[in-house]
Amino acid sequence: MISIIDYGAGNLGSVANAIIKLGYKPKVTDKQGDVLNSTAVILPGVGAAGNAMENLQAIGMTDVIRQIIHQERPLFAVCVGLQLLFSGTEEDGWHKCLDVIPGTVRRLPEGLKVPHMGWNQVKQQVSHPMFNGIPDEANFYFVHSYYVDPQDRSVVAGTTDYGISMPCMVIRNNLVATQFHPEKSGSWGLRMYSNFLEMSLGKEERNGKEKSN
Repeated sequence: MISIIDYGAGNLGSVANAIIKLGYKPKVTDKQGDVLNSTAVILPGVGAAGNAMENLQAIGMTDVIRQIIHQERPLFAVCVGLQLLFSGTEEDGWHKCLDVIPGTVRRLPEGLKVPHMGWNQVKQQVSHPMFNGIPDEANFYFVHSYYVDPQDRSVVAGTTDYGISMPCMVIRNNLVATQFHPEKSGSWGLRMYSNFLEMSLGKEERNGKEKSN
């Protein structure tokens, strides 16, 4: 089963539609059991990280996400979902996040137009199956005012330039997270979701062959 965690994020529909377009049958759910029983999990995100953490805590999902990551099961986090993985965020003061990747979520530097919105290039920092079929410096769609600053730079798989060079994609074991929105990024975004799901499920799970949802 492919679960998309429903905690009130505004981009649930577009994420689900992208996965459906690839020939899979995702389940949008706020149930802990569904997520724990999934082979692949997607954590979408729109809005403020502090509010997102409150919503995840309200449905008992914070420990579930930590468990999935600890067990090195496939999870793809998007935009605010990426930011939630870090120790904490400077947004609206200070909010503690999931703390599975040591580091801080920081506001984009003064003098830049905020939010960073629109298409920008992703510079690949590692060779990884997530980039299969995707050229270096392909354009993806961004909407954000904060960026992640990990303590361990080895987790940085992609960067983008917007006033500064900042991490925009993190990979650690089976955890993948992007600051950009693959579901809004045309063919390259679909290819990235496809790469993640083929890594997680295998090609045989496509086109309705997923039975457990």
